[in-house]
Order: sequence, then structure tokens, then C-alpha cells
Amino acid sequence: MASILTALWADTVPAALNKPLGTRLSEDVTADVVIVGGGYTGLWTAYHLQMQAPDLRVTIVEAEQAGFGASGRNGGWCSAHFPASLPKIARKYGVAAAQAMQSTMHDTVAAIHTTIKREGWQVDAAAGGAVMAARTPVQLQRAEEEITTWRRFGFGAEDYRLLTAVETTDRLAATDVLGGLYTPHCMAIHPAKLIRELATTVVARGATLYEDSPAVSLTAGIVRTDHGSVQAPIVVRATEGYTATIPGHHRDLVPVYSLMLATEPLSAATWDQIGLAERETFTDLRNLVIYGQRTADDRIAFGGRGAPYHFGSSIKPEFDQNSLVFQQLWATLIDLFPVIVNREVTHTWGGPLGVPRDWFASCGLDRTTGLAWSGGYVGDGVGTSYLGGATLADLILDQSTERTGLAWVNHRSRRWEPEPLRWIGTNLGLRTMTAADTAEDRTAKPSTRARLFSRLLGS
Repeated sequence: MASILTALWADTVPAALNKPLGTRLSEDVTADVVIVGGGYTGLWTAYHLQMQAPDLRVTIVEAEQAGFGASGRNGGWCSAHFPASLPKIARKYGVAAAQAMQSTMHDTVAAIHTTIKREGWQVDAAAGGAVMAARTPVQLQRAEEEITTWRRFGFGAEDYRLLTAVETTDRLAATDVLGGLYTPHCMAIHPAKLIRELATTVVARGATLYEDSPAVSLTAGIVRTDHGSVQAPIVVRATEGYTATIPGHHRDLVPVYSLMLATEPLSAATWDQIGLAERETFTDLRNLVIYGQRTADDRIAFGGRGAPYHFGSSIKPEFDQNSLVFQQLWATLIDLFPVIVNREVTHTWGGPLGVPRDWFASCGLDRTTGLAWSGGYVGDGVGTSYLGGATLADLILDQSTERTGLAWVNHRSRRWEPEPLRWIGTNLGLRTMTAADTAEDRTAKPSTRARLFSRLLGS
């Protein structure tokens, strides 16, 4: 199996989109809004500010190149999934708040699709929905419980549907399928094309982008780098998995690595045996998350959790590669689709995503300091970041909208524990979910360990 130190997405971005869009910050400047982070959150915030207040001076400070982080490396699921479950939101903010949050996530996927078409962005979008296979009796039970929850909160078959084994394999011809779930509220995209199209548009409309300019401090009214600073009354933190690198924010979000691989392009005959004719995104209902899509050039891009958390919230380029995890991902993929066993893996890559202590994403603005933020998406940031950017624009412009009244606005997660407790707890959770899948396969019963761990997270 090949091991190439690059993401598939980086290799398949057109040269015209991959040109530098900004220079290094080399002096002290001022702005109306300064955004730290040139990923989806930061750029969608700039985009929505420009749509509502085109004369506003918006400056973005990015440590690398726009889209360098998870925005350019993820699995390409533009989904309506919010990290906190409906019951969890309801317990804290009420049933109506949970329903509003989820309905808005549905609308968000549609809004992103509309934006892509309106802007003429070429991002390989396919609105085929998501199919989630149940491949063991325990997974089938989990699917039935999921549907019960959706119905309890008022979401019908037009939003989430329980599939028979035949209905599931008509979409996803994986092995051992007993049934599954389907939602239309998901779109496959090429994540790097989307972030580069977005960045190009934002810069063309007047935002100032400083690349290769890591922020060394982020405080009320000013962002400092080693070569210059940006003063602004509004400072937005949009750093997701890299938040721990900013002084004062070391325990806000834990950087957890998710790794991916991509196959060579597969033949039409092979795809006839796999399915995904509408380029549905796919997963199954195990405890340890996996995710995949059929790319526009007929590869499988497939990823999952399993990489360890690194002590001290450390982030290093070499953590993007873990041969054991890639071997496990490949074994999982050929277990799903044995027909690809002799196909080549052309790319392996990974990167950190941001996880809050309670797995509850949030966005908000502290009006007393001018500090704003959005993040903690736990790997579901393609859709949620758009909503975060739109909501931050409303908050910054002091507009009261349906978005600004959502449950996640100004939600505060408690901070992660100091080391070594953070390292012990995070990796213990990873091992728990891995062991839970093994135990469920052996006993055909739901794992009590996994349920206990979920309760500790407040799911």
C-alpha cells in the first residue's frame, strides 16, 4: 500500500485555485474585524460580513495557506449533523431548542448548495444524501433507536428513514448489510476546492488575507504575529483543531487526529458492485467513527478515528501519518467492499479536528471584550462552520435573527482537564470505543462500556 505524504484533495485542486492569495503580515495594521484562521469558519464569517456590510474592513490572519487545516483535508461530508445529540440539547435548552437547532442544520446544507450554485464554484458537489449501514444486529438495533429519537423530536421519513437490507444495498452494496438509515441532508464535496473557491471570492471582494502569519497572541482588540499586528474592535477566533496552539486557549479544544486514505480511480464495473450511484456519503453504525465518499473521479475517499491523542495537545506534521491506523482503515474498507482488495491506495493523510469537553459546538460574541468564536465541531465542520460564520456575522452586526437565538450561541463548554488527565481520558475513550466494537461483534449485545463513556460525555 502506497504512503504518499499529501492529501488527495491537495493533489486535485486546479492550479488556478491553488495560487497564494495573501502575503505575510509585516507591519501593524487596523481593521474593523480581524479573524484568526483561514479555514471554513473564518472565511464563511468574512463572506457573510461582506454580503451584509460590504464596506466593512475585514482582515484574516492565517498561519499557513487558506484551507491548510481540516477545511482542506476532511472527508467531504457537508452534513446536517450537529455534534451534540438532540436529547442532549433538549436536556440543557429544551425540546423546542433542539428541534430548531436540527432544522437549521437541515437548512444549512441546502443553503451551502445554493451558495455554491449561485457563486458558480466548481467543487464536485453531489447532493446524494448519506447512507448508514447496519451490519450487525447491534448496529440494526442502534439504527432503530436513532429513528425512534428522530420521530420523538418531530422529524419524519422525509428527513431520516429506516432502510431494509434490500433498500440499503440498493444504495450501498457493503457486506453483511441487515438494514440502515438514510438522510437526504448531506452533500459530498471536494473540500479543498470549496475552501479555495471561498477564499478566492472573499479576497476578490475586498477582504485582506495574511498567510504564513501565525498568531502568537489573541486578546481583546488586537492580534499579534511575529512580524506585525492587527488592531480591531472585533477579534474572531476561528482556529478549530489548532486552538490549543494559542496562548490562553490551550484547554478550550482538544486536537484529535482523524486519518484518511484514497484509492485509485475504480472502474464502472467495480462501482456497479459497490453502488453509491448518486455519490451518497457512507458509513456504518459502529462506535468508532468511519466515513467515506465516492469522489467525482471515481475513487473512494475513506477515513476514520483511531489515531491517538498526543500529550500536551501537541500538533506535528508527522502525526498526519500513522501506518497502523492506515492499515486498520484499509482492512475496514476491504471488509466493506471485498471487490477492491487488489486496488491501489494512492494517498494517505490526516489532521487534527477540534473537540470541546462536552462535545457541544458553540459560537458567540462577548460584547464587553469584542472577542468572538465558533468551533468545536468534532469533525462535522463543513456544514456547521457555514452556520457559524453566518451567525457570527449577525452577532457582529448586532442583528437579532433566528440564527442568533439558537441553542449553541454563547454556549460555554467547560475546559479540558490539565495533563496528564487530558491524555489519559482522551486515549481511554478511544480505546473504549475500539474495544466496544470488538465486544459487540463477539457478544451481539450493545457495549455497556460505550454507553457509559457516552454518558460521561453527556450524550
